[in-house]
Amino acid sequence: MAVRVLSDAGVQRAYTVAGDSFLELLDVCQLEGPLTLVTARQETGAAFMAEAESKLRDVPALLLGMRGPGVLNLLVGVQTAYQDETPLIVLLADRPSVNLTGDEADGPDLFGLFRPFAKWTARAELASEVPALLAEALGEVQRGRRGPAVLTVPDDFWVAPCDGPVPQPEPRPDRTGALLRSADEVAGLLADARYPVVIAGAGARPARQELVAVAEQLGLSVYNAFRRQDAFPENHARYAGHLGVGIPARQLDALDRADLVLAIGARLDEVTTQNYRYPSPGQTLVVIGTGLIPTRRRGLTFRIETEIAPFLRELSMIAQPRARRSSAANASTHTYMTPPDTSESVLVHPADVVRAVRKVAPEDTIVTSDSSNFASFVHRYWCFTEPYTQLGPADRAVGYAVPAAVAAKLAAPKRTVVAMVGDGSLMTTGQELETAVRCRAPVIVIASQNGLNGEVAMHQARTHGRLSGVAMGTLDFASWARAFGAVGYTVESPEQLEPTVGRALRHQRPSVIDVRTDPDVIDPDVRLSALFRGDRSS
Repeated sequence: MAVRVLSDAGVQRAYTVAGDSFLELLDVCQLEGPLTLVTARQETGAAFMAEAESKLRDVPALLLGMRGPGVLNLLVGVQTAYQDETPLIVLLADRPSVNLTGDEADGPDLFGLFRPFAKWTARAELASEVPALLAEALGEVQRGRRGPAVLTVPDDFWVAPCDGPVPQPEPRPDRTGALLRSADEVAGLLADARYPVVIAGAGARPARQELVAVAEQLGLSVYNAFRRQDAFPENHARYAGHLGVGIPARQLDALDRADLVLAIGARLDEVTTQNYRYPSPGQTLVVIGTGLIPTRRRGLTFRIETEIAPFLRELSMIAQPRARRSSAANASTHTYMTPPDTSESVLVHPADVVRAVRKVAPEDTIVTSDSSNFASFVHRYWCFTEPYTQLGPADRAVGYAVPAAVAAKLAAPKRTVVAMVGDGSLMTTGQELETAVRCRAPVIVIASQNGLNGEVAMHQARTHGRLSGVAMGTLDFASWARAFGAVGYTVESPEQLEPTVGRALRHQRPSVIDVRTDPDVIDPDVRLSALFRGDRSS
């Protein structure tokens, strides 16, 4: 019954590290049910896989957590789902319902640690409650502010008989009347605005077509929020830039001039707001989306609780077309069009890596990354033009890229999937390469190896003028990949990049390309040696 509730709601895969807590559920998934069971090598990898598929499909995947302290390894993936507003169903196994010793004798309440990172939590007290609680969880993760739902189930409940109809999630509420009024109010603000700007976030992804149409019709400049670069096409004439880390100053021109800012499905976090610089108190802010969190700012703020796609369709019918000069930079000044100076690089420049892969890979390639320094080069030099092509955590989650790539390939087997990862992050969850081999998911892992914890090294050089604890050994990732049954390559010069990526694309097996990148190039605009010299402008 539980599997039927999940599959009827569109859940396709269950991710876990198999244990004895869900014996009957695992058996049904493997042999009878429509859910595909994916067994990861470690719980963190399973959690990132489930979150990544949920983010890519906008339909929750299932994450199973077995009894024992290993369940805590799921926390970082569940927290990522909470921060990124990703719908996710988490089932945690609890001790049997006939427990005779009491909770205190069995140790601390591990499940309480999940409450701050879950939109909805519950514990089944009776076996007959499980199907209805699952249906409630499925409704909650898709309603309002999306996020993970955590349901704790005693492990002896799965063998209990269950009769009656299959419970269904409650439908989303109809807000048609409020939608009409809100669209009319925003149309009035746009009519009075001279320089309106949009910040598009994860919530705008399903409404991408409507957002493009409205931007063209009303002359809006559109920014993409941090690591949400596929919300609006970066090669569009109305594209203003990516609000990421260390972006060029000229990309903020449109925001500096704006008198009206529309945050559409966007989380106004520290990075997206450029350390809370935008919107300024003198700029009117309109926040549009579901499950909105109150903002604390000086300045006029409107909050519109609505599904984004129907709102934008209504706005396009009400608002008067307006021709505005694009305050976005034109295509010739986009940073991904400007090749960096790589002449001083001792080894391969990270920007060359990204540009070479972007040139060879298909347009709709799914790119996964995490919080390594290498991700800043992906943000700068990969031009995201197609929908649902970027998977990355908005928070500082390390080790996301490889598990996310595996899940993305399973969810979208016909698309090319590339994990762009630093050497430190690769060693965090890189063992999920074996999961890719076992599940026949031919992902490509681009490992930028510079033997250095670049982000910390950059801060140490700026602050202390010396490094401590950031050097890492050089590893043979190509041989490591072959040990898992994958294909391994080593690249030590820019000329090797494109031919090697081309060979990896032709393989029907997972591939790792170990690129030896220059440790002096730790940021698109910064060389480590320049920081030691005190040259902050390099």
